[in-house]
Amino acid sequence: MNFAIGDSASFSRTVTETDFVIFAGLSGDYNPIHVDKEYAKNTFFRERISHGLLTASFLSRLLGMHIPGPGSIYVSQTLQFTKPVYIGDTITARAEVTRLDEDNRLITLKTTCKNQNGSIVLDGEGVMKLPKKERDK
Repeated sequence: MNFAIGDSASFSRTVTETDFVIFAGLSGDYNPIHVDKEYAKNTFFRERISHGLLTASFLSRLLGMHIPGPGSIYVSQTLQFTKPVYIGDTITARAEVTRLDEDNRLITLKTTCKNQNGSIVLDGEGVMKLPKKERDK
């Protein structure tokens, strides 16, 4: 394994209305809290909020492309949605290695998403299976 406990990676992305529309179409989740401005005005949030799994999908990009990266696959992911995400929020997804299991090629990471104000909007833990090295195949 080329990782050590404490290694981390992150990336940021601004959430757009297009993201809401595309995710609703992809997932089939047309809950009006996500897609209907007039409906959302009369809710606790006062405006549309992101699908929780749209925000969580940033973790998929982070773990699949950055740390541990290409070739790794998800084993599990816990998610706790702590604050809403709105159109225009810039979300920073971050993962930090907390555990390594070299025998089983597993890496455990603390995963978080924060908004532009530094507030955690998603908290969790991911476990990824690392690919076999060429000499291990």
